[in-house]
Amino acid sequence: MPTIIQLDAAGLRRHAADLAHVLRDCVLHGASVGFLLPCPLEEARAFWLALAPQVERGERLLYAALDADGALCGTVQLVLCGLPNSRHRAEISKMLVHSSARRQGVARALMRHAMARARALGCKLLVLDTCTGFPAQAMYEKLGFAVTGVVPGYAALPDGTLGAATFMHLPL
Repeated sequence: MPTIIQLDAAGLRRHAADLAHVLRDCVLHGASVGFLLPCPLEEARAFWLALAPQVERGERLLYAALDADGALCGTVQLVLCGLPNSRHRAEISKMLVHSSARRQGVARALMRHAMARARALGCKLLVLDTCTGFPAQAMYEKLGFAVTGVVPGYAALPDGTLGAATFMHLPL
């Protein structure tokens, strides 16, 4: 099982290159996570570094999975909603696992950690979106998330073709 750690802003900066490698690997393997091919490492690294202010303010909680050798192999974010009428919910974002670490329980461990943290913070609802029909959708369903709806053509896949997104929710 991986070790799950929370990265503060300094930790994010320290691990930005590792996070960029995981993000790029996921895009190269077909994940629609906001980036298109060829997804240069510097573009991925810049994405992570741009999140540091939100992490510093506690608006976005960043978790990393470390393998047995201590290498960063996955990540997930818990985005807290700050508006008065939405403080009861949080969003799961950028659930990423390097292709070399898949099918080893890393994603489930990251998700369970984020879910537990959301509960501890008093969240009553988690939401997320995922590519319709991709393996992650089945994992989310096994964790108890229900399908809220599907939006066709919601986001471009890494090759530029449009794909559907499935929106999901989990009452905590």
